[in-house]
Amino acid sequence: VPRGAEEGRRRPVTARAAKWERRVEALLGVVASVILLAMMLLTFVDVVARYIFSRPVRGAFEITELMLLVLIFAGLPLVSFTDEHALMDFIDRVLTTRAQRALEGLVQGVCAAIMFLLAWQVWIKADRIWAYRDATDVLRIVYGPFVYFMAVSIGLAGLIHLYKVLERR
Repeated sequence: VPRGAEEGRRRPVTARAAKWERRVEALLGVVASVILLAMMLLTFVDVVARYIFSRPVRGAFEITELMLLVLIFAGLPLVSFTDEHALMDFIDRVLTTRAQRALEGLVQGVCAAIMFLLAWQVWIKADRIWAYRDATDVLRIVYGPFVYFMAVSIGLAGLIHLYKVLERR
């Protein structure tokens, strides 16, 4: 659904709530942008150092992988918050406005439940990875904190979906 079309279906919010939501959206967007910029700069420096000085940045691939993980999972709450997940809206054409709202609430609830289940499972995996002190090969960066970050980000996305269910009432 194009963003403008979806806006028409949303319930009006108070000015205070809209201001709070814009701040959260801006903060999450800035965090994702900074991580993406850092990845681009690291890749640029690595390519220049590799081809001009024959001295690539040690562990650049590992750092890029970890930053990509952080970018994806930092972006997940942002996507949930702004309702920009991929969706199929072919059924909306045959539903009444009331049925559409009920379906949207149901979908938000199911998404919240799935996110909480995933967060719990990823947290269990993070505990296991932390116990083994698994780390990257070159720089020996421990994976545990990154997997805990994944679990927290998924849990935050679940809270956002739950908030959207409660907000509809």
